[in-house]
Amino acid sequence: MRMIWVAAALGTGLMAGTPLAAEAPGTTYIHAGRLLDQPGREPRGPSTIVIRDGKIAEVRDGYATPESDAKTIDLKDSFVLPGLIDMHVHLSVDDNLLRSRLEGSGRDVEDIFVIAQGNARKTLEAGFTTVRDLGGDGRTTGTLRDAINSGVIVGPTVIPAGTMISVTGGHGGVNGLNRTLTHAVAAERTNICDGPDSCAGAVRAQISLGAEVIKFAATGGVRSNVAGGLGKQMSDAEMKSVIDTAHSFGRKVTAHAHGKEGIDAALRAGVDSIEHGSFIDDETVKLFKASNAALVPTAVAPIAALDQARRGDAPGPQLAKAEEAAAAHAASMARAIKGNVRVLFGTDSGVAPHGDNAREFALMVKAGMTPAQAIKAATLDSAAELGRPIGAILPGREADIIAVGGDPLADVTRLEKVDFVMRRGVVHKADGKRQPFPPE
Repeated sequence: MRMIWVAAALGTGLMAGTPLAAEAPGTTYIHAGRLLDQPGREPRGPSTIVIRDGKIAEVRDGYATPESDAKTIDLKDSFVLPGLIDMHVHLSVDDNLLRSRLEGSGRDVEDIFVIAQGNARKTLEAGFTTVRDLGGDGRTTGTLRDAINSGVIVGPTVIPAGTMISVTGGHGGVNGLNRTLTHAVAAERTNICDGPDSCAGAVRAQISLGAEVIKFAATGGVRSNVAGGLGKQMSDAEMKSVIDTAHSFGRKVTAHAHGKEGIDAALRAGVDSIEHGSFIDDETVKLFKASNAALVPTAVAPIAALDQARRGDAPGPQLAKAEEAAAAHAASMARAIKGNVRVLFGTDSGVAPHGDNAREFALMVKAGMTPAQAIKAATLDSAAELGRPIGAILPGREADIIAVGGDPLADVTRLEKVDFVMRRGVVHKADGKRQPFPPE
């Protein structure tokens, strides 16, 4: 892991020998005024959460007297719930599109890592203790994951997909560059494939760089400069190869997919989830239900992309695609919710602003979910999809805990202002303020 320059650049104290920990040792008691320990169920009243060595040990009714050597955290005036999960972020992507375009050609891997580190901390402080990073340089994202897990820097738990797999010229390919840069970038890419055998190789390449999930571009995308439209771009055989190869390595697969033809083809090929899903009709809903695949709608993303395109921050070809996606997305999301498709929480942060992830909740409720369903989608349901011991405050699970003022089950926008954040037993935000790291 390439951490020497990271520690020096970020001033973590690693070079000076400061001991860091990914999980908090010892015992902590949290006194919670109201506790949503299992999203989808009714919240508890006054409760005590006992945390030992970064994991939930017990949950008791009332305010238990702490052990003599335990720390106590007073959240009696707060609504306490599990740390949130965002299933679609891009931590290494600068959400200022104009600045990114102007500076992009001058940025090196070190610059991108520092951008990712800043976005990771911003995301954690917004209450998102776990994220699925669905596109970026595989080595950069893997290094970020390992640095956070080692306690070198601050951020959420990161599940990386490496770089999105794409056909030549597709969304995720090398587009919009001059001849010299196209050849240079293409020579470094491990994600471009054409034909089933090539696509199987691209999957293996991402896994070799540390990908824990695989993402591929089934259709065009709004923010690719050259690839035309939002329709299907990868053949059925190529999709099947990507999915079968990933599954043989024990990895789940998600598909970037806007257009109906591409969504339907990915579902028929056995994909585990669909990102965006801008054009969903009743036939597509039936395919979701038949395969039990999940939809990650990223409702804030088309709004943000259209905003950027209309401001002139994006190249001209993106405006028509942004308008097309934004016009259809809300109705497609509502249709999927009404049809009882499994919906998981994701924002596409990097397109939408980092740190504003919780704005997605209001859009999910507007599309037909209850606040309780939206919160469960961002906790227990996403945790189940990831196969991780998170998403609930139950014995044996990671001590990923947040707290807000007011009742998010009555007003889901309460989650847009998180006052307290704990990840694996380490407090990173309290009383709305960033806490020192390592803890003092």
